[in-house]
Amino acid sequence: MLRRLDAGFAVIGDTQFLPGYSVLLTDEPGVQRLSDLPRARRMAFLSDMELLGEAVERACGALDPAFRRVNLEILGNTDPFLHAHVWPRYDWEPEHLASRPVWLYPPDSWTDRRFALGPRHDPVRAEIDRRLGVLYAAHGAQGSAGG
Repeated sequence: MLRRLDAGFAVIGDTQFLPGYSVLLTDEPGVQRLSDLPRARRMAFLSDMELLGEAVERACGALDPAFRRVNLEILGNTDPFLHAHVWPRYDWEPEHLASRPVWLYPPDSWTDRRFALGPRHDPVRAEIDRRLGVLYAAHGAQGSAGG
């Protein structure tokens, strides 16, 4: 876990074929869709997603000059709980995938040990968490540090 936010938990992804990939998980058990939440909680979740997206953008931009942008997605087609994906995108990605959804990457991108989250990702994890903490504090929230 990176950090507890207002409406969920920011975590770094268990696969890192795009370094910095992160996920926002709802803190409401049983919630499958954004529309399952009352409007105020929806807005809090979307605000947390935006903060995590900006933190990933700033961290990955500082760590890799080939960083291009982030993609934010709420899909829910596989896992039956509300979560949002934050995908950093880079200029070094294969040309045939660079402008396409990450879901078109080969299936082994999610399972190959080469891409598994590990100690070599500590710098990007720490930088995302640091930037998320700064952004969260600037927005007047009272988040707690993760581990």
